[in-house]
Amino acid sequence: MASLATAPPFWLRDNCPCGHCRDPRNGQKLFQITELPAALAVDAVHDTRTPDGAPAREVVWAPDGHRSVYPEAWLGAHLPGGPAAPGDGRTEDDKELWAAERFAGGLPEADWDAYTADPAVRAAALDSVLRLGFVLLRGVPVRDRQVLDVARTFGHVRETNYGELFEVRVEADPNNLAFTGARITPHTDNPYRDPVPTLQLLHCLTNAAQGGDSGLVDGFHAAALLRAEDPEAYEVLTRVPVPFAFADERTELRAHRPLIGTDPTGRLREIRFNNRSIGTLLLPADLLDAFYAAYRRFGELLLRPELQLDFRLAPGDCLIFDNTRLLHARTAFAESGDRHLQGAYADIDGLASTLAVLRREGAAK
Repeated sequence: MASLATAPPFWLRDNCPCGHCRDPRNGQKLFQITELPAALAVDAVHDTRTPDGAPAREVVWAPDGHRSVYPEAWLGAHLPGGPAAPGDGRTEDDKELWAAERFAGGLPEADWDAYTADPAVRAAALDSVLRLGFVLLRGVPVRDRQVLDVARTFGHVRETNYGELFEVRVEADPNNLAFTGARITPHTDNPYRDPVPTLQLLHCLTNAAQGGDSGLVDGFHAAALLRAEDPEAYEVLTRVPVPFAFADERTELRAHRPLIGTDPTGRLREIRFNNRSIGTLLLPADLLDAFYAAYRRFGELLLRPELQLDFRLAPGDCLIFDNTRLLHARTAFAESGDRHLQGAYADIDGLASTLAVLRREGAAK
């Protein structure tokens, strides 16, 4: 039977499930923390049962006499000293980190018809995005703006200055190197934006040009390697904010963030790495030296062949990937060749929500 001796009174009362404390229709709290008695204390504890007969503990509170009933199962899962608190699904603790050899047997993929018809297939594909950072949908209809329909199978399109979607093809007057035939080294998109788009989709309409192969690198795995191999460089890249910027005739965007973002407990949470968008750092000379040494070390690590997963998109392929974790790249291609992708951005919380509902409905474990 769960012991309440270690439970801080305000934490326990804040989690009271009764109908006076939470709206029974939606579970939202009906009180503010400031409305609880300042001298809150447990007056008595009794064994009881919930309305459905499950074992529970009733707490009588002083000085107001409020009564709270906590199921034993809930106490066992939540009391201090119990199982470690789960993450929010966004840090390295909730991911499977990988090098390219992980996919020697094939990429995580799903057929479009099965993905749209079978909730279990859709759940497995979305789980791949959260766990591995990407999934490849095959057989997606090759038609204009189809990438938007793909995004709407799990969330909402994130519109930016590029519009609802963007055309990845050679343009006569490009405002971004992505719209040329140039080689693009591993990078994340839009580091100059706050918040950065967390998901990116790339739908291949045609890819007949010489070159133009795609690549992915697990930035979390690369950062973890840097942490192990050069802790000082890792510390610099998690601490020093980098000015990212983008500007054209109609847009000017800026964000100052470290190349490697961590949560308050130090776990990897975000990578922002884009050599084309880094502005001028204004720092003391010694810190600039330390930053550029660490920046170069991380950049070299990201180019290790064993980390880069190379593949070629074919018409009908749609790649969905986590833009805050994976870096994507492409080889150069002849600008006279025919290569056309359509891209869009979306938000990973929408994808995670869709997956959670699918699991709740029994589509996946």
